[in-house]
Amino acid sequence: MKRKDTYSNRSFKKFLANIKGRALWITVVYLVIGSAWIIISDLLSKAIYKDSSDLVLVSIIKGLIYVLVTGAIIFRMIYKALSEVHQAKQETDIVNHELMKSNEEYKRLYVEYMNKQLLLKSLINTIPDHIFCKDREFRYISCNQAFAEFYGKKEQDFISKDDYEIFGKEIADKLRKSDYEVIIKQEETRTELELTDHAGRSYIKEAIITPYYDANRYCIGLIGVARDITERKKKEEEVIYLSQHDILTGLYNRLYLENIYEQIDNQENLPISIIIGDINGLKIINDSLGHMYGDKAIKDIAEILKKCCSDNTIIARTGGDEFMLVLPNTENRQAYSLIKKIEAECNIYLENKSNSFYVTISLGCATKNVIEESIIKVIQQAEENMYRQKIFEYKSQHSAILTSIKKAMFEKSCETEAHSERMAVLSKKIGEHIGLSQEEITALELLSNLHDIGKISIDEGILTKPGKLNEEEWEQIKKHPEVGYRIAQTAPDLMHISEFILSHHERWDGLGYPQGLKGKEIPLLSRIIAIVDSYDAMTQDRPYSRAKTAKEAKKEILDNAGTQFDPVLAKLFVEKVLS
Repeated sequence: MKRKDTYSNRSFKKFLANIKGRALWITVVYLVIGSAWIIISDLLSKAIYKDSSDLVLVSIIKGLIYVLVTGAIIFRMIYKALSEVHQAKQETDIVNHELMKSNEEYKRLYVEYMNKQLLLKSLINTIPDHIFCKDREFRYISCNQAFAEFYGKKEQDFISKDDYEIFGKEIADKLRKSDYEVIIKQEETRTELELTDHAGRSYIKEAIITPYYDANRYCIGLIGVARDITERKKKEEEVIYLSQHDILTGLYNRLYLENIYEQIDNQENLPISIIIGDINGLKIINDSLGHMYGDKAIKDIAEILKKCCSDNTIIARTGGDEFMLVLPNTENRQAYSLIKKIEAECNIYLENKSNSFYVTISLGCATKNVIEESIIKVIQQAEENMYRQKIFEYKSQHSAILTSIKKAMFEKSCETEAHSERMAVLSKKIGEHIGLSQEEITALELLSNLHDIGKISIDEGILTKPGKLNEEEWEQIKKHPEVGYRIAQTAPDLMHISEFILSHHERWDGLGYPQGLKGKEIPLLSRIIAIVDSYDAMTQDRPYSRAKTAKEAKKEILDNAGTQFDPVLAKLFVEKVLS
């Protein structure tokens, strides 16, 4: 409005100055014409008319003519002046109207511009990314709310200041380096920075910094957008970690080893020793106790390896039960000393874990002494040495594993070694009565000890439950012959009794489990064990029943002959073996 008033006053003053000039012009014209008319007309009148009466008449006529002529002239001049004034007023009104319209448009555009600016600012402030703008001297021109709040400040705290005034030298040096490249090279730059917020928390930010230009394409500053990529970097690190490590043990995996062979295989790391290890009896543990216990065995061995090895040893799990140790700058004798240390630690572990199952690892090593030698061949040699050691230790290791499984079975169930021994005596007598060979009687004695080995996989609470089993618990119990079969199948020394273990809960009438065999489809040794096992169980106290007398147990056997038991063997057992 002030601008409009100033313009109107200036126009009005100009208009007034023009009016004065015209009025002065009219006055001068009037004076000149009037004076000329009076003088000239008087002189002519006196020259023409001598009579005074005529002069009076001429003066009157002359006056009338003067009035008419000057009136016409003045009218013409005033009319023209007033017309110009009127026209000027109309033009002024038009100009004022246009000026008002222009002013209203200016107001509208200004409000629209401010609304857009506020909208843009609001939009920028809703963005969680950090957005900032700097001039060519790297002073902040603007920033969004997320940027300011990250540092515990407000936007005005940044305006006209550079990074050194706000953050200090350490952070400012990092920021200035990337900013300088943008201004000098005038091209977009991407950079990753670790920054700390006002609460002292560290974040990784990815900043995209771009130059911006004026209308003449002159770079006048830079615009930056910084995004928090902390979680993304963590996930990337997790992916890299998982791609290089074994999930179960946390050790390196085979892929990692294959990727670093070239890095390790150089002159400065010679001699390079390789130790290959293979856990003994892992399949038996998995089949008997379940994979949870197998996984525990793997983790325990991994912990032993980590405990025994130095920091520069690369330890990897390369397969289900296989491990590899890569030892740079390690001679062969040092590698063998490490093997002895690991074996000793396994023995200590077993002593400290007396209630646990038997876990050991067979180890073999080989050493690369010259750069020309293939690292792959050294690994193969270490593996061959490990398998030789495994074969050498096989019988003793396997026997120890089975012993530990049997011990664990006795500890978690109501079965005892005395029960197995009584069964062995009774089953041997049946075998002798029916004329079994010595080999079959030996198998029968072994079966007496291991027929329930599959119970190692059943929860202790089910095995020792004093009351009646529910349907789900009974289904668990019925699985133990199959588990026992799988355990026996893994051991060459037990493979010949695996079918007998599988069938020792079959019934003569075909209603047994797990296969529902009937009559003589059931192996003979399994039929013998079924009778002896039932008799000994009936004559001993159990959590779920009191012991029967020998007479009651005999009657039970005979009552179930032909349904549960082989009728011929049942009669023989009662009348011959127990008499």
